[in-house]
Amino acid sequence: MDYINSGTRYTPKPDKDWDTSVQFLPAADGKKLEKKKGPGKIGLVVGVVIAAAVTALVIGLLVWHFHFRKDAEVRRMYTGSMRITNQVFIDAYEDSNSSEFKALAQQVTSQLRTMYYKYPLLKKHYVRSTVENFSEGSVIAYYLSEFRVPAGQEAEFDTAMASVGTQGGLRLMTENTLILDDLEVSALDARMLSPSFSNYLKYSEHVRGDQMKQIQSPGFPDKPYPNNTFMQWQLRGEQNHVLLLKFDAVNLENNCKNDFIKIYDSLVATESRTMQELCGFHSRNEPLAFQSSGNVMLVTMATNDKNNYPGFRAQVSQIPRGNRAISCGGQLIYEKGTFTTPNFPNYYPPKTTCQWSLEVPVGKAVKVTFKKFLLSEPGQKNINSCTKDYVEVNGKKLCGEKADSIVTETSRTNKMNVTFYSDRSFVDRGFNAQFEAIDSNDPCPDQFQCKNQRCIKTELKCDGWNDCGDLSDEMNCQCKPDDISCKNGLCKPMFWKCDGVDDCGDGTDEESCGCKAGQMTCKNNKCVSEKNRCDGWDNCGDGSDEVDCGKAASGVTCTDLTYKCKNDVCITKVNPECDGTLDCEDGSDEENCDCGKNRFKASRIVGGQNAEEGEFPWQVSLQVKSYGHVCGATIISPQWLVTAAHCVQDDTKIRFSQPGTWEAHLGLHNQQQIGSSVVKRNLKRIIPHPNYNSYTFDNDIALMELDSPVPYSEYIKPICMPAATHDFPAGNTVWITGWGATREGGSAATVLQKAQVRIINSTVCNSLMGGAITSRMLCAGVLTGGVDACQGDSGGPLSSPTGTRMFLAGVVSWGDGCARRNKPGIYTTVTKFRGWIKEKTSV
Repeated sequence: MDYINSGTRYTPKPDKDWDTSVQFLPAADGKKLEKKKGPGKIGLVVGVVIAAAVTALVIGLLVWHFHFRKDAEVRRMYTGSMRITNQVFIDAYEDSNSSEFKALAQQVTSQLRTMYYKYPLLKKHYVRSTVENFSEGSVIAYYLSEFRVPAGQEAEFDTAMASVGTQGGLRLMTENTLILDDLEVSALDARMLSPSFSNYLKYSEHVRGDQMKQIQSPGFPDKPYPNNTFMQWQLRGEQNHVLLLKFDAVNLENNCKNDFIKIYDSLVATESRTMQELCGFHSRNEPLAFQSSGNVMLVTMATNDKNNYPGFRAQVSQIPRGNRAISCGGQLIYEKGTFTTPNFPNYYPPKTTCQWSLEVPVGKAVKVTFKKFLLSEPGQKNINSCTKDYVEVNGKKLCGEKADSIVTETSRTNKMNVTFYSDRSFVDRGFNAQFEAIDSNDPCPDQFQCKNQRCIKTELKCDGWNDCGDLSDEMNCQCKPDDISCKNGLCKPMFWKCDGVDDCGDGTDEESCGCKAGQMTCKNNKCVSEKNRCDGWDNCGDGSDEVDCGKAASGVTCTDLTYKCKNDVCITKVNPECDGTLDCEDGSDEENCDCGKNRFKASRIVGGQNAEEGEFPWQVSLQVKSYGHVCGATIISPQWLVTAAHCVQDDTKIRFSQPGTWEAHLGLHNQQQIGSSVVKRNLKRIIPHPNYNSYTFDNDIALMELDSPVPYSEYIKPICMPAATHDFPAGNTVWITGWGATREGGSAATVLQKAQVRIINSTVCNSLMGGAITSRMLCAGVLTGGVDACQGDSGGPLSSPTGTRMFLAGVVSWGDGCARRNKPGIYTTVTKFRGWIKEKTSV
């Protein structure tokens, strides 16, 4: 019996207010019902009225009984488990058709009924319970309980059921000799009770010895998974083993409300035993393996009626308890070393406690730095109480998601104890920690020690940047005369003043920036009254006070800031193209919108790391034949690429301006692995901008036509091209990608790199770059340094997210070194060349 679809159908109970004396009988003699002549009209009228009233009453009662009464109760399902401590598991308990299974299941359901009947609220609406499975330890019973809950009382029922669950700490002797312990129960995920499910599929796998079992969604990978279907895979291992579930591929709809996978550390879908929920696309390069706390695991999958994808495939194996590969904790007596959570960099198991005892030479202190720290759960990301998964060091509990190497702890002696704890629900990737012996009297020799024990260079203190990660290097500072003195005590470089971004955190740097209260700042920095905004008149002189006013498409004066539809009618909405809303009367703002999307959900960690395969499918590697990667480029159509003009300038050895010199690699991820997803194309022609200046890098943009169109795939797609009026405001985060040098003077990257940077105000940028910025250049970077494009990234895209799509904001052009502090990267502004690009490519 499928536990999701089990249970009796609802049959309305006889209503005590129903008049059972009213009966409808067939007439024995039809003549008795014939209309009679003569008197009796009044009686006939009365009879008709009475009949109509009775009919209306009956219909009303039926409607109330079968509709409103039905809606007054909702089906509520609870799943859970309990340990039977005075039973020993036998193989017959694995077979739900065996007499042994049925006998024990009957005892369990009888006991559940007894427990529920102790609560008047539960007793009144209890329907039944079923035992779904048994597993070892001594014997664990997995069950499903059904109730018919009055609408609006679901929360009250959940509270009552939680009270039943608190009996898990007791040892309950029952009349049928079962001794129960560790009782657990929680409401079933409502999505698993969807009335739209038309199909229920159940699979079972029992891993023995060194076996490797494979599970996958139906049809994978040749056809999409079925729609409106609920699926479950019950996984078992041998006693004294734990299961390892490793996903080879996951490709589902991005929205978990529609299609999703849920993994449980149980044999029923008990929410308190949920390990993780998955949807969207996960790259093969991303570790995605889960370890159970016992020898069982459940994988469920639910789909709706649209947007079905290939699905998933996973491998299931088992590992003996005590195996060094999954063990954790212990005594570490070294000068330095590392330790991690179990299964790192994959997901740690639930219900786990690890204790490390660190010891360094006498006279030294222990310093621990968490290189990676990922211990967050849904709803727990920014909570400091750490009531769920945590690490405890020096009596301090740490949890959540922390930036790399920000979390450090130092002991006062040569010993330190570190404890890791995970509860029964939701797991994360854990941590990778490094410990070392330090001088307790001088933990940061020739450096500044942050409040979080991190060591940074002394010259970084009070420089306006949060180098410590906890702002302790910027506290109690005496601001320099040329600094911004923020009201909150921070000091910020003067070049951040009036750039449109709140860098102080309290708005100090954006105060007194030209316009008075009640005025708006125009794009040309002119001040006009807020009352003039959207009044139909160009008060600014550049039209910026009439932009994004929500007006209809007709009757708007076209300016440099308004979007022009194909029918030459202008609209004031900012960035209307490909946003999913028809703003132009002719629909032209939503044409050619198969662009700027990948199959990934938003990345969790950003900045200076490997991109996932297919994450930036518009990225191109331009390679000189017989030499290798030289520049980047961006796909804008099946036959056209955008790159930098400086990439195609001849030098004394190579004629970079000639199409025959180049080979474009599309769909490439790893420079040393040319897989089946990669498509190579020769070039038909190269069109550098005619006004490119090789001394100033002004107009640094070029077009490349492929010798034949390239077919799109999951790994090859175009980026969205912005309209000439598309706004990329300062402060917005954008992505830089490429295979360029990973540091200044370093070697090129093998795997495509990605980093998130911020668009920088052009006035600020021009002052930082000595006045070398023209109106056709865009600045982006992280001015603290450390993140930037570099040699070999030239010509590649600056990808800007707008809504659900990526637009080409810029082309990697030049910079002062790579990732230097206060030296942003400079990009060619694509919107300035939109007309030229369309003229040459029709894109």
